[in-house]
Amino acid sequence: MSDHYSILGTISGTSADGIDLAWIETDGRTVARFGPAETASYRPETKRRVLEAAARKGTGRDDWPEIAAAVTRDHAEAILGFLATHGLAPDAVVFHGQTVWHDPAKGETVQLGDPQSLATDLNVPVIGDVRLADMVAGGQGAPLVPVYHQALAKTLVGEDKEPLCFLNIGGVSNLTYIEGDKLLAFDIGPGNAFLDDWVRKHGAGDYDAGGAIAAKGTVDEGRLQAALTHPFLTEPGPKSLDRYSFSGEFAEGLGLEDGAATLLAFTAAAIASAEKLLPRVPRLWLVCGGGRHNPVLMKALAKLLAGDVVSADDYRIDGDALEAQAMAFLGARLKAGLPTTFPGTTGVSKPVVGGKLFTPGT
Repeated sequence: MSDHYSILGTISGTSADGIDLAWIETDGRTVARFGPAETASYRPETKRRVLEAAARKGTGRDDWPEIAAAVTRDHAEAILGFLATHGLAPDAVVFHGQTVWHDPAKGETVQLGDPQSLATDLNVPVIGDVRLADMVAGGQGAPLVPVYHQALAKTLVGEDKEPLCFLNIGGVSNLTYIEGDKLLAFDIGPGNAFLDDWVRKHGAGDYDAGGAIAAKGTVDEGRLQAALTHPFLTEPGPKSLDRYSFSGEFAEGLGLEDGAATLLAFTAAAIASAEKLLPRVPRLWLVCGGGRHNPVLMKALAKLLAGDVVSADDYRIDGDALEAQAMAFLGARLKAGLPTTFPGTTGVSKPVVGGKLFTPGT
């Protein structure tokens, strides 16, 4: 019988909207219990300084130690509050830290925060530096979540649905392909970003709520087919996107509704093209991220993809807590001596056990 660990995972995304916290009990292979999850706010000053640092794109590093101290302090407050509210005592806390710079081409990723100081403040073992071992071994340091997707597939979905894909549609779209022990992950192309930008630019809101604008438009097939010739779409994985890899300019000159329809069709068609890069055609697509709330996009995907397309929520998967849960899961894998990243997920040279344990007061 393998050991189960009670672990609290934490992560703050690049937008610094807050600190996501989630508790799970796991042996690092499947999840025995999903505990509470919530999001705590950064102090406004911490958020402002984090965003300023990220905007400098790796330059102007003099104030990084001060920002790291503020990030650590805010995490300590959030974690102590969470543990007190829910009456929990974890075996370990996973501290991802705050990403302000990620440049895999140069082998550098920077997550601000001090895991040792946090361990001492909490008087609990802390697991940090979750990306570094992968990059040292030649990986891109991302994505880290696929091995947790695999656990969710085993825990909540069932092997009879494999091969299956987790499809995350945020600003960009990416997938994790799972078939037994086979794990493959890569960025696909734009997700919601172009459509959101288009709607904002036309003063029609922050995003296309419910796909209502795109639903009224007509797809410009000529522009769509030209955009689908982008070479990234046919490159095999693992591969990752820079935010400037693609441009939505191919919709320029169209009206609001026709442009929205064409950009949405491009997102769906790019995802469908990724199906050809997989070892086998997936039987099931579990959609995560904001894109799952767009019924027009979900309908387009259901039409284009061979397998069933469903929201991850249909399988009791908490899309909002998933990344913090994934951090907790990675912590359990470190404690169990199990790899966290693989050649098929980050391009690392061999499977790597990521993370480093920091104990209180050392």
